[in-house]
Amino acid sequence: MPPAGPDAGPDGTLLTRAERHVAGVALRRTHPRGAQADWSPPPGRADPLSILAAQGTRRIASLLPIRHARMAASPFAFLRGAAAVMAADLARMPAAGPRVQSCGDCHLANFGSYASPEGAAVFDINDFDETLPAPFEWDVKRLGASLVLAGQQDGLSDAASRRLAVDMARSYARELARLAPLTPLEIWTDRIDLPAAIDDFGSRRARRRVRALLAARLDSARRHFGLVAEDRGVPTLRDRPPLVMRLPDRDDAVRDAFARYIATQPPERAVLLARYRLRDVIFKVVGVGSVGTFCAIGLFATADGDTLLLQIKEAQDSVLAPYAGTSAFRNQGQRVVTGQRIMQAASDAFLGWTHSAGLDEAEDTSHVPSGAGRQFYVRRVKDTRLAAIGAEVAQEGLPDYALLCGRTLARAHARGGDVVTVSAYLGGGRAFADAIGGFSVLYAAQTRADWRAFTAAIADGAIPCAPAP
Repeated sequence: MPPAGPDAGPDGTLLTRAERHVAGVALRRTHPRGAQADWSPPPGRADPLSILAAQGTRRIASLLPIRHARMAASPFAFLRGAAAVMAADLARMPAAGPRVQSCGDCHLANFGSYASPEGAAVFDINDFDETLPAPFEWDVKRLGASLVLAGQQDGLSDAASRRLAVDMARSYARELARLAPLTPLEIWTDRIDLPAAIDDFGSRRARRRVRALLAARLDSARRHFGLVAEDRGVPTLRDRPPLVMRLPDRDDAVRDAFARYIATQPPERAVLLARYRLRDVIFKVVGVGSVGTFCAIGLFATADGDTLLLQIKEAQDSVLAPYAGTSAFRNQGQRVVTGQRIMQAASDAFLGWTHSAGLDEAEDTSHVPSGAGRQFYVRRVKDTRLAAIGAEVAQEGLPDYALLCGRTLARAHARGGDVVTVSAYLGGGRAFADAIGGFSVLYAAQTRADWRAFTAAIADGAIPCAPAP
């Protein structure tokens, strides 16, 4: 019997679009769209600092001060590192019902551009460390709160900052309405071409700026982002302490994990990888929320010195798991890879998962401080300069970026959820978008309060913090 998909009823029977539309409209009675605006700290709300401290016990302790410094920079930076805090808060709120493949850490900095396998610049969600099936509202609300905080940080008025979240939610609803009549295959192959998206920007300045950035950066992958050096004709990776450095005591664990990845690749990819050998490994501090997890870059080279850069990154339990349900996959790297393949229209051909020596995949040993007993996913090294175009678009024209992120999130949700039911619930009016705007303002205020408590704990010496390099 085939597995029940998002378009099926409780008994697994596929439902028509008309039936799913009726079900979506009916959801408005059980969970009014206006209720999506609600937020107040619930009684017994978990202490955000305690949640972060518990998360830190599973990270590399020596890197935690860097993580804390990055989170202390602003309320928006705090939100980026506090996905676990917001997940706990969202789980205490009623949800309409439809579940999608959720990003799990959906803020505006986790959208960006990358080159498709054909070399075209596409725009999409680009971080899936927390991905898991979950209520569709959770991603929308986290994105809305991030837009309000970013707008306030950029000096926008409270009203203008709220409008960013409202416009994002309206863009999300419009895109779902566009996709709802399409066939599943048409939805699956739909993607957002960045040059075409730029043409839709309302700001002429933003259009000019982003086009120039895109033209300058599309070839950066061929130059390996400045990470590769030539030493007597032998390619090696460059140290850039303290963010890119060698950790000899953990080198063997990562080499072992890369070897396991290569040994488990499908035959067609194994033919390609067999032309390379792992020549060098270096460790890299990444992101805000990910700081403290194992992340390394492997330099693979042919006998002629042709190089391939692969990144191996630790995958821990999703922050959504305690509330949305545990992953169907025992290896958290497989969870990340599967979620990315569902949500992204054009994914990396080298995506895979692995684990280091000493791990029985039926048990959780990710608390082990060494490299042993950890789960990973593997991908090509991300073109950070190309990915950063998203953040720079936001700086040039945050209103245009809010619309693009809303559209992008809708397309990602449509691939792994019931687009017709969700679209019918949202409807064509402003009720849902206005509610998201209201929630986003309230939760942005909550985040500022949590950030103040966090920075006060740093000032008191209760939380270790180092200058962010």
